[in-house]
Amino acid sequence: MSERYDIVISGGGIAGLCGCALFGALGFKVLCVDPVKPVTNRDASDADLRSTAFLQPSQSLLHEAGLWSRLAPYAMPLQKMRIMDASGLNGGETAQREFDASEMSDLPFGWNLPNWLLKRELTQHLSNLPNVTLWHGVGCSDMLSRQSEAKIQLSDGTRVTARLVIAADGRNSALRDMVGIDVKTIRFGQKALAFAVTHPIPHQNISTEVHLRGGPFTLVPLPDFEGKPSSAVVWMEDGATAQDLMTLPIPEFEAAMSERSAHILGPLSLATRRSIWPIIAQHAVQVSAQRLALVAEAAHVVPPIGAQGLNMSLSDIGLLANLAQHHRDDLGGRAMLEKYERARLPDIKRRISGISMLNRASQSGMPFLQFARSEGLKALHDITPIRKSLMHLGLGGKR
Repeated sequence: MSERYDIVISGGGIAGLCGCALFGALGFKVLCVDPVKPVTNRDASDADLRSTAFLQPSQSLLHEAGLWSRLAPYAMPLQKMRIMDASGLNGGETAQREFDASEMSDLPFGWNLPNWLLKRELTQHLSNLPNVTLWHGVGCSDMLSRQSEAKIQLSDGTRVTARLVIAADGRNSALRDMVGIDVKTIRFGQKALAFAVTHPIPHQNISTEVHLRGGPFTLVPLPDFEGKPSSAVVWMEDGATAQDLMTLPIPEFEAAMSERSAHILGPLSLATRRSIWPIIAQHAVQVSAQRLALVAEAAHVVPPIGAQGLNMSLSDIGLLANLAQHHRDDLGGRAMLEKYERARLPDIKRRISGISMLNRASQSGMPFLQFARSEGLKALHDITPIRKSLMHLGLGGKR
């Protein structure tokens, strides 16, 4: 006889694990499966060297899930966001403006943590929850939905049933394909390099985006490493340029990244290996089907600008959790998933459109667009109502 669960989550990435913790804290019986065992060691060859900035609304969700007290000791507050245009088209000046969270609240904009550390802490937390089961090395190979439940065939031959299935299995979601949901994809011809650095000038809890061409070069504060100030870096470039950068010897790469950063933190020293991945924007044409909800990259993928990606994913999970509490008697039923679809899909489309537009503007090497970007940055910052509205939107607010 099949094991019965309230919720099955396919995908053990950060979003899927946060979902497990939240639904587990709400008393649901949860199974999470993932074909890949999480890498929880910074020095492992396949460690995820990116970092995640949890914005204020996401921190509230982590509190509700019982996770924040565990993560807080490792979290680096992001008090200010600094945006720089280094095109030098305004009399050779580098245009820069800072956005301070103190204008909005007593809290920082967010808190940054390395992805490998998040996976370590999340899996350890879930191991202590009696109503949450986490299986690694196993994936969903088939799903058959019914009006009252879904039957899931796992890759090891196990069969389970659930009232709600959540696809958190990435941009190439197998569950999404199983139910025939299409995606719309924008390709930018870019790739992003991710790595960590040390630098002589303290970051002072300021996250910095440096725009030139090819895409932003983003420095996000991390705790000190080996006694030196440290930051996580995401460097977006046109695909061929990014590939060339990946193969540069370390001294040449350090010189290139220091120049690209406009030396805002002094000479940068590589503190980890480099990783690279393609930049796209993508969204599913619908985010639900019978007994199934799509979340995170199964539902949407955005370029890494403004810390929106994972925070959009936690918005998905937070809404599902709220709906689940109000639909306990018909968890995963049509009424619940129709509400999820109506609430999330329009917001996903708006944010993808806005982030894609910002990415195109940052990517452009055309002088008149670079000049417009520089002047636009000043206008967005210097007009107080616009500046505050922009910060509100960045934190997940609605227009």
